[in-house]
Parts: sequence; C-alpha cells; structure tokens
Amino acid sequence: MALEVGIVGLPGAGKTTIFNALTKAGAQVGAYSGPSGKEHVGMAEIADERLQQLAETVKAKKVTKAAIRVVDVPGTGPALLGNLRQVDAILAVVDGFSSEADPARDLETLELELLVADRDHVERRLERMQKQAKSGDPMLKKEVTALERLLAHLDEGKNMRDWPDELPPELDPLTTKLLIPLENGPGGIDGQLELELAELSDAEADEFREGKPSALGAIVQRLFEALDLISFFTAGEKETRAWTLRRGQTALEAAGTIHSDIARGFIRCEVIRWDDLVAAGSHSEAARKGLQRLEGKEYVVADGDVLNIRFNV
Repeated sequence: MALEVGIVGLPGAGKTTIFNALTKAGAQVGAYSGPSGKEHVGMAEIADERLQQLAETVKAKKVTKAAIRVVDVPGTGPALLGNLRQVDAILAVVDGFSSEADPARDLETLELELLVADRDHVERRLERMQKQAKSGDPMLKKEVTALERLLAHLDEGKNMRDWPDELPPELDPLTTKLLIPLENGPGGIDGQLELELAELSDAEADEFREGKPSALGAIVQRLFEALDLISFFTAGEKETRAWTLRRGQTALEAAGTIHSDIARGFIRCEVIRWDDLVAAGSHSEAARKGLQRLEGKEYVVADGDVLNIRFNV
C-alpha cells in the first residue's frame, strides 16, 4: 500500500493548486462542498534517475515510478479533517503571496483546526464508549477513564503530543502526525507556476527551468526524507519499477509492498545493488560476477537494492 500524505490549508492558500501540480489530478480549484465534502485523491510520482538507468539496462518495456498517495480535503473542520486520520504525514499549505499574507499566523490557525478536530473526535468516542461500558466490561470502563482524562488534558489547551500515557490506537490523532509547512509564495513555492509546468512535457518543463531543480520535486523529496523512506527496485524486461519502504523494513515487508501473495509465499530474495546491475549490464552477468546474493525474510532492505523475490503460493 502506498504511503499517504494529506494536504490542508485555509481558503485561498492554494492547496488544491499544489495538489493538482503534484498529482496532475485536475481537481476543481476553489470548490468547497460543505462539511461532508468529498476529498480529492491522487498520486505524486517520485523522480529517481536510477530507475531510468535500470530500465535501459534490462531493456524494460514499461517503467513505473514510485509514488505517494496524496489526499486533499475541501476545507477544514472536524468532519473534513477526519478524512486524514489514516495518512502518514500532513502538508500544511499557507498563503505567502496575497497582500494580507501571514504564513506564521495561518500555520498556527491550521494547527488549532487540527487540535479542535482531535478534541471533537475524542469527545465523540468517549460518548460511544460510555454507552458501551454500561455492559460492565472492565476494558471498556478503562478506556472511558483514559478518554475522560485525555479530554480534560485537551480542554486545558494542551496538545496530544504532550500526553504522557499511551493513546488508544483507535484514535488515529491528527496532531501527533508529522506536519510539514509549505508556503505558497516567494518564500516557498509558486503553486500556479508549478501547475502550469506540470502540464508540459518533461523536456519542455526542464527547458523552462533552465537546469534549476523542480520545486515539486523538492516537496516530494522533503516528504520522502521526513517520512524516512528508501527506494528499492524490481527490474525486468516486462516492467522496471521503483517502490518505497520505511528505512529498516525487511525483504518480507518489501514483498508485501509489491503484493500480499508474494509475501505469503516468500521463499528467498535475490539482491543486487542498482549500480552493480547497471555496470554488469544484465542480471546474468551480475550473477556470474558474484554481485548478486540470496537473502531471507529478515534481510533489511537498503536504498538502491534491486530485488527479485522468489515465492510459491
């Protein structure tokens, strides 16, 4: 399953413009559909020069970049922000271009909106648990007590990050997620320009940038680094593809990223460094030179590994 990032922002900050530039999803800008509005979802590709080199080496017919799933909610408020409880990080877009722009103030407002959404979520869950706890179940009573204490903590103006005890896992709080500020303006990114460049071919966009790096690529790289991700590859003639993993995850978890059946039937994993494969020119030549090795389920995947997972279901 792809990692997910949510985008939040106050009206007019340009968050949907940046969402469209990242994902090329074509969501309607400025559309607000009320507190129960449907979020926009798209995929932001992760540029990686190594992928093309691998594809050329194995003469791949198809090349697929790794991607991060991006969720853009049409507004703020507890109901809409609740759609982001499953994301891995939140990108907070703030206005940096209008005459009244105050990025620091807007970021503080967004953080408060997230806190209010969390308080509302805790209060609603407490109400449900209080009704269920009438059955006498000691575990439910224990959770009610914990939620009552947590609600009092939030009502004191404190944050969930300050909560000293373990939070109930069902809460999926917003305010404990990684929050990455992004200014849409001179101090950050020109969202409208990046959207226009995203609609050009890669060659045309590169020519316009005159060799300067893509601002969108910089955003994705910030997310990549903030989430502590690595890239691994599968390289075959039919398809060569990049995938993402959390740093420290294993070959078995990499197999599950590709397909649950591959993880279920995992036998062993053939591993080669991407640059060794490119230098060798083929999998067979790399194996002949002793550059390929066999690893088991517990092998910790490194950034740049090319994996060929043997499995049987």
